[in-house]
Amino acid sequence: QVQLVESGGGLVQAGGSLRLSCAASGSIFSINVMGWYRQAPGKQRELVATITNGGSTNYAGAVKGRFTISRDNAKNTVYLQMNSLKPEDTAAYYCNLRQAFYDSWGQGTQVTVSS
Repeated sequence: QVQLVESGGGLVQAGGSLRLSCAASGSIFSINVMGWYRQAPGKQRELVATITNGGSTNYAGAVKGRFTISRDNAKNTVYLQMNSLKPEDTAAYYCNLRQAFYDSWGQGTQVTVSS
């Protein structure tokens, strides 16, 4: 069984920065994709960024140039460095692990950006 635990969310002013972390435990395969998704109230969950075990990244257009995803394979941990935060970034951020076409999800961490 896979467990994902997020941390690092909080309240920040517009223009500020936060760094999210997600530690995976359990049955983790060497080939996988980890990522971050977010969901605001009343909206669908949307992709923020993903990163493969080899380091290939993918970003949503809304966060390109502001967010950076990275990972530490030895620790099975993925990070999301969020800079130049905007109020529209306010959402619950969820960590995701995809392996063998099976998705695991964290419980989410709230990010709130004030004006």
